Amino acid sequence: MGGLGGADVGNLFHVSSRAHTGGLPARQPWTGDLSATLVAAARIVAAVKAGRAKWFAAGGRAVLVWVPCYAFTSQRFGSSGKALAASFLLAAVWLTGLRSAFAAVHLPLGIPVRCAVGTVTGLVGVSAVALWVPGLEMSTATLLALAASVFVLAAAWEGAIQRIIGKRRVLVVGPSHSADAVAEAVAFDGGARFTVVGAVDDGPQHPFHVGPVAALSRIVDEQRPDLVVLGAGETSSGAIDRLLATSSHDFKVTGLAHFFDYAFGRVPIEELTPSWFMSILHVWQRPYTRLAKRTFDGLCASIGLLLAAPLMIVIAGLVRLTPGPVIYRQTRVGEGGRPFTIYKFRTMRADAEEPGRAAFTEVDDPRVTTVGRLLRRTHLDELPQLWVVLKGDMSVVGPRPERPEFIPMLQEAVPFFTRRLLVKPGITGWAQLRRDYASDVEGAKDKLSYDLWYVRHRNVVVDLAICAKTVSTFFRRTGR
Repeated sequence: MGGLGGADVGNLFHVSSRAHTGGLPARQPWTGDLSATLVAAARIVAAVKAGRAKWFAAGGRAVLVWVPCYAFTSQRFGSSGKALAASFLLAAVWLTGLRSAFAAVHLPLGIPVRCAVGTVTGLVGVSAVALWVPGLEMSTATLLALAASVFVLAAAWEGAIQRIIGKRRVLVVGPSHSADAVAEAVAFDGGARFTVVGAVDDGPQHPFHVGPVAALSRIVDEQRPDLVVLGAGETSSGAIDRLLATSSHDFKVTGLAHFFDYAFGRVPIEELTPSWFMSILHVWQRPYTRLAKRTFDGLCASIGLLLAAPLMIVIAGLVRLTPGPVIYRQTRVGEGGRPFTIYKFRTMRADAEEPGRAAFTEVDDPRVTTVGRLLRRTHLDELPQLWVVLKGDMSVVGPRPERPEFIPMLQEAVPFFTRRLLVKPGITGWAQLRRDYASDVEGAKDKLSYDLWYVRHRNVVVDLAICAKTVSTFFRRTGR
């Protein structure tokens, strides 16, 4: 299918100018044809650029994965056709692993996590190939060196591609508050992956407004979004037919809640309905059995206690320098609303709270001791909770347990707050990584949006990713 060249566009202008006779205006059909032609040409150019960008990204990834594979095979076979064929085989296995990981691992977990999963998947495949293909036997050190090279090169390339190709264009269809919510989330995320190109709505105009729903087909052709996000209300329900009527279907369509889920790893509480929670029990939901979760928790807690034992003895001695007990005990609410006792190194004065009167912890809380401030900043006061994990009252990863005194207030102020009790609370969690501190109802509401994302998507990979991110940010976070 051919496109219009410069001469074709020039002929259209030429015919249009000749239509002026005796001061009469040019024929309107030519103007309409020209407009449609220019829009079509712009769309074709954008599609070609997008296609080239995808090929560029895939080609660069393939070359960078092939390089360490060829370095190994050339040492084994020399510079020969056999080395070339073997390197292509190893690279193909690793590229398949990376591709499957990028399709399966959630976008908000980040490029390093997705590349790590793909590298490990490829490592398993390469190990199997090395056993069956003569001459490709590799030592454990060689396999690990190849895997490390693939991971570093792939992660660096994907990060560079994200900056080179640019942000994905998002068009919001729905009320102004939907567009505002998307724009605020994009800004908070750093704007690294998405940009809002406009909002389509029949209501009052706002800064992102680009037209009414009746003009949606034309707006999509002009704005060329990568994603169309449908907000709540009647506006979005009448938009599907107009989207199907567009001349190009090079975009994806999703609802507002699903977009937040996909792009930011959170669920907008205002957009939730009781039916959303069907996704937790959906027939396609991948099971994360209690046995798998318990095994993961037991291994992590046992190893953590073993490694941290010397450090915990030192911390206990430092805490003992201030009046009061070394270990602070407090009742929290766990899975299913059942109360349990949590253990932490004491970080506040012994008289920090009046008897029977609970209070939210504040940033730079004056009740915190000098040693306690250091423990909170490094989160080392949480170490005794590993024992609670071994007991089975907590998990390594999950929503933070709340105090029973705050539950009635939060349940009344925050919709669906108690749904976070569907799983065991954790020492660390997705909400803690994304929103470290909450000292009021609004903060609790914000963290709930991340907790519900975890409740829906929890699995071994997500837990491992959260643990890895927790360790990587251990000394960079401001603490409480």
